[in-house]
Amino acid sequence: MANNEQPYDPYIPSGRGTPGPNTNHEGGNDRTAALKAQIDDTVNVMRQNIQRTEQRGDNIGHMNEQTLKMAEQSREFKRGSNRLRKQFWWKNTRMWIYIILGIVILIIIIALCPSSILPVGLNLGELTRFIAVHFGKK
Repeated sequence: MANNEQPYDPYIPSGRGTPGPNTNHEGGNDRTAALKAQIDDTVNVMRQNIQRTEQRGDNIGHMNEQTLKMAEQSREFKRGSNRLRKQFWWKNTRMWIYIILGIVILIIIIALCPSSILPVGLNLGELTRFIAVHFGKK
């Protein structure tokens, strides 16, 4: 360094030393150009890969959002279907209660009404036998 020399850098050709068989300037420039072209191609491929990775990340984020929306919609659908199922169960139960109450009231009316209100020639005993014969167990 005392002689005002540049520090050694292996990537900068120094012009010192004996030229080897492949160090001719004409061939060196061609090889350098070919290496530079390969490096440029590699850099372009790397940039494309980075862009694709970013796009894939965006797509994954979008799919994640859609998944969360669908999960919420499925929970809401389940709540709605349960609510509807309970509503129809109560409607069916009320219908059966009304039918049973109607039958009970009809039986009470028949049992309490005097035989004069019943159809001609039909008394309560005959009515119960008629019901037992036609609607009872066989």
